[in-house]
Amino acid sequence: MAKAVRFHQHGAPEVMRWEAVEVGAPGPGQVRVRHLAVGLNFADTYFRSGLYPSALPAGLGVEAAGVIEEVGAAVDGFAVGDRVTYTGSPLGAYSTERVMDVAPLIKLPDAIDCETAAAMTMRGLTSAYLLRRIAPLAPGDTVLLHAAAGGVGLIFTQWARLLGIDVIGTVSTDEKAEVAKAHGCTHTIVYPREDVAARVRELTGGAGVPVVYDSIGATTFQRSLDSLRRRGLLVCFGTASGAVPPIDAMQLAVKGSLFVTRPALADYIADPAERAELAGELFGHVAAGRIKIEINQRYALEDAVRAHHDLESGRSIGSSVFHLETTGR
Repeated sequence: MAKAVRFHQHGAPEVMRWEAVEVGAPGPGQVRVRHLAVGLNFADTYFRSGLYPSALPAGLGVEAAGVIEEVGAAVDGFAVGDRVTYTGSPLGAYSTERVMDVAPLIKLPDAIDCETAAAMTMRGLTSAYLLRRIAPLAPGDTVLLHAAAGGVGLIFTQWARLLGIDVIGTVSTDEKAEVAKAHGCTHTIVYPREDVAARVRELTGGAGVPVVYDSIGATTFQRSLDSLRRRGLLVCFGTASGAVPPIDAMQLAVKGSLFVTRPALADYIADPAERAELAGELFGHVAAGRIKIEINQRYALEDAVRAHHDLESGRSIGSSVFHLETTGR
């Protein structure tokens, strides 16, 4: 019987349970996928804690990679044995296998194994839309990225370097600063001891940056605004420290006619053609070795409680995955 991590109430990591589940057969437009690796993302903690609503009881996780074991009726383009990856709703990726619609599935090229895919599909596609869709950036531009040593950060900085974009990255420790620099950050700011906005102004000759990418939220929002140049754009794409506070429109005018956006990955991969284009660019860079995916934390699925504690404590660096088979292929 298949097994999955589920939770019956919202709360701390300890609400998660490792349970046997019935999977059943795929219906029309569906397949049954056997997972080889599952992605661990900070957004998973939002569903578990109740910050993001979900009907209870619920599964957890929105990203995984594996092999199609069974195909339902009216499925085109996928067959038994195909290796696939995905990110997106519904919850349930923290499982050994599941039945799901084919809509979010992306076929994996031979050069990318399932463990690598689970470590990068959400983070990589997030980096893709942030860099390729949100704002027009040109070689020589400088941007500010919070959490530069995180899973998205290490992909984003490598990709930005390929595009000729300089990244000022914030990190919590000197160790993370070295990791971020090794992955393409031009400058790092260790925020517990440095004034982020003042340092950004210093590095940009007083002007500020055209774009700030902020996945932290509550604790960084004001510093992000203060780091922008006139008519700059704040991209709030995460809330690791809590929700972004209410925005005072007049404050945006006073600080230089600033813009703020709160994008979601789902809206940038909803169109199959756009998803294929972003995934193709991402997979091409990874397959060619231009972007390296480093998995720094690995867990068994039944150790999800420990994994969430590590993630929320800030001990994690870069990408984390749950591995289900040693081959990870």
